[in-house]
Amino acid sequence: MNMEQTEQNIPAEEIPAAEEAPIDMRHSEEILEAILFAAGHPLTYAKIGSVLGVTDETAKKIAEDYAAVYNRTDGDIPRGVMLLLFPDSCQLCTREEFGQYVREALGIRRGGNLSQSSIETLAIIAYNEPVTRAYIETVRGVDSSYAVTSLCEKNLIEVCGRLDVPGRPLLYRTTPDFLRVFGLSSISELPEVSAMSFAEENEDALLMDEVPSAEADDDAPETEA
Repeated sequence: MNMEQTEQNIPAEEIPAAEEAPIDMRHSEEILEAILFAAGHPLTYAKIGSVLGVTDETAKKIAEDYAAVYNRTDGDIPRGVMLLLFPDSCQLCTREEFGQYVREALGIRRGGNLSQSSIETLAIIAYNEPVTRAYIETVRGVDSSYAVTSLCEKNLIEVCGRLDVPGRPLLYRTTPDFLRVFGLSSISELPEVSAMSFAEENEDALLMDEVPSAEADDDAPETEA
């Protein structure tokens, strides 16, 4: 009986499945860097874990440990990129101080800067999220519908539900793109700004879906009567 006949007689469930060579975890950080570089966008720890053959938590720990070394500016190998960590993903990106050289090399025109009203609105949301538009307008003292809409279109903020009060106004929060754009891993990394906290005496106004005597936002486009 030849070998081929012998294999044909063995039940399929008893034939050992071909196993892939296990990943050498000594190279896990190099593998992480390679796939993030090739991706060019955030990858979830779940995806990274599936590639490395480890759990999501282990993949996140690998990224955290690597970032602690990778992002050092006084390391043996100076880098123009950094490893950003997010709650559920991570990404390689260029360091801010080298942005002008990247734009010049790739012919990228600088533009799309946020207006003052958008920056104010974004700061209020980031420091107090989730918040209603009424909250934003009460803090700013002007109608902020245009700024909110603009930030939503830029995917820096998003609707995350409704406040459980009469009128059920929409609630807004920042997005993962906000963290990426500002080089943050989480909202907790924002610098402390006590001015962003709003006094308790305004609580009733913040719960309403309108702000009395709110002026028009200066950055909103003019409309004809």
